[in-house]
Amino acid sequence: METVESAETFPKIISVDDHTVEPPDVWRDRLPSKYQDRGPRIVRAPLREMSFLGGKFAPVMGEQGEDGPIGDWWIYEDLHRPLTRLDTAVGYDRDEIKLEVITYEQMRPGSFSVPDRLADMDVNHVQSALCFPTFPRFCGQTFTEAKDRELGLLSVRAYNDWMVDEWCGPEAAGRLIPLTLIPLWDAELAAAEVRRNAARGVRAVAFSEIPPHLGLPSIHTDEWDPFLRACDETGTVVAMHIGSS
Repeated sequence: METVESAETFPKIISVDDHTVEPPDVWRDRLPSKYQDRGPRIVRAPLREMSFLGGKFAPVMGEQGEDGPIGDWWIYEDLHRPLTRLDTAVGYDRDEIKLEVITYEQMRPGSFSVPDRLADMDVNHVQSALCFPTFPRFCGQTFTEAKDRELGLLSVRAYNDWMVDEWCGPEAAGRLIPLTLIPLWDAELAAAEVRRNAARGVRAVAFSEIPPHLGLPSIHTDEWDPFLRACDETGTVVAMHIGSS
């Protein structure tokens, strides 16, 4: 008679589509002081109105003291982007998952805290996880759409430094797999960032599945050759999250 093995005997899952919510200090602690008032930073403020129609997310931040639900907002150049329940729905029943603004205190701590994430992974039978961004979006579109290219490049590098040194640092005990970003607007700079991260052990980089939908060159041209050559030479896997374009 055959017996059914218990769950403990099965290999644990290695997830290649997890997500992280960036803590408030990712860019605040890593950008030069001259960019502190324009780089990504968190502000707590009320929501005046919000819609999501035709793939377009349109939140409007209220003034301090104004009526409305309170949330934590990423401010970057002219962008005001709130954290929402859809960013981190874990731990909530289906009917509680709505398009609403939230604060860090309303999230499950494993969304942004390494020790809490590892504990959640233990509960969920997950050995290792590769995490896509939240504020930068799936492949760094937030920085690609920004006006200041110098600040955008510094912000990409700051995110990657946080991803490697903290999210996937010693506290993660090798269980969180680093996934870095590139400056999508310049293939040569992208290649340099791939090599910079590969030199410290990174083997995965985020990219869009359809770059022309982001106003970027097609992969069926020679434009991306420097980036793809760097990935080939360093053994870096190109990770494309559906919906990144």
